[in-house]
Formats: sequence, C-alpha cells, structure tokens
Amino acid sequence: MLKIYEFPGFPNPARIRIALGEKNAINKVSFVTVNVLAGEHREAAYQAKNPSGTVPAMELDDGTVISECTAITEYIDNTFDGPPLTGRSAKEKAVVHMMQRRAEVRVVDAIAAYYHHATPGFGPELEPYQNADWGLRQREVAVGGLRYFDEVLGKTPYVAGEQFSMADITLYCGLGYADFTQIDVPAECTNLLAWRTKVAARPSVQG
Repeated sequence: MLKIYEFPGFPNPARIRIALGEKNAINKVSFVTVNVLAGEHREAAYQAKNPSGTVPAMELDDGTVISECTAITEYIDNTFDGPPLTGRSAKEKAVVHMMQRRAEVRVVDAIAAYYHHATPGFGPELEPYQNADWGLRQREVAVGGLRYFDEVLGKTPYVAGEQFSMADITLYCGLGYADFTQIDVPAECTNLLAWRTKVAARPSVQG
C-alpha cells in the first residue's frame, strides 16, 4: 500500500488528501505523520527518504519515494480511476500545470515566505534565519496573487478552465494558508470568494 508522509493540517499535505478524495482513493493509501513542529522532518531517518525534508512525500511499494505535490498528484492521477486532475489533452495538461504553478508561486509559496520570515513562524529553533523585509514583500505578492486569480475566475469556472483540476486544489489550500497567516482575501474579490464556496462543497474537501 502507498504511504503518504504528512503533517495533518498543513496546506501541502491537504492538497494530496483532496487529490486522493477526488479519485476516491483515500482508503487505498496509509498516512504516516511526520511531526514537523518537533523537527522530525530534519531527522536522518526522514531525510534518507526525502532529502528536502518536506511534507508530503509518497513511498511506493518498491521503496521509491516521490516528493513535491505536483509529482505526487501526477502519480495519483495516473494510478487511480476518477476525473482527471492534470488534464487530458496536451493543451489541457499544459494549462493545468501553468496555472497550478502560478497558484504555487503567487499564493502558496508567497504566503509561506511571509509566514517563515515576517512572523514567528515555527519558532527560533526551526527558523534560524529570517528576513522580515522579504517576508513582508512576499505578503504583497500573495495579495496580488489573490487579485489575479479573482480576475481569472471571472472568466472561467475553474482555475484552469472548465474542469476542476490540480490547479484548483493548490489555490484552495493556499486560501486556507492565507486564513492561518491572517492574510484576508480582499472583499472585492467576489469571483474568488464564490469559487471558494463552490470548491468547499466538494466531497473531497469536506472530508
């Protein structure tokens, strides 16, 4: 059985849980908690599996370990039955990957930089270096990203077009990260807020 190494409640592991939910495959994997707040992601045993020390990571039955949400989602999408999350045609796949990367860079990664640099983050033991100016700048990037996706969602029902995809999962979890770091979605972003309500009603998101 596939193993997913995660820390429950973190945005990136949540992305994988939603992808599995969309494929009705939650019960086809086992979850292993890596206590990031206790520094377990930096211990030799986990670093041997995933040198980047990040969660999530996925371990296959043959011992292969795959990290990075996009790669894990690709594997899930091509392994389990269900609606495609990464596109069908070459064009769809390219657009999904483009938009999901924009959601990472402009929202998820920017919020992470803000959290780890301009707030106490995980605390001094796990945040040995911080650059507050950089973190605050990335907060501006994140807010700009939210405005960008509001414009996108004024034109299409989902982030990458007509179908729910990996890009929607990334952005949705990014909004949860924004909540956690107290970055408000601008009130005028009505398209984004309506889309969030729609996505929140999906069974894969609810549980």
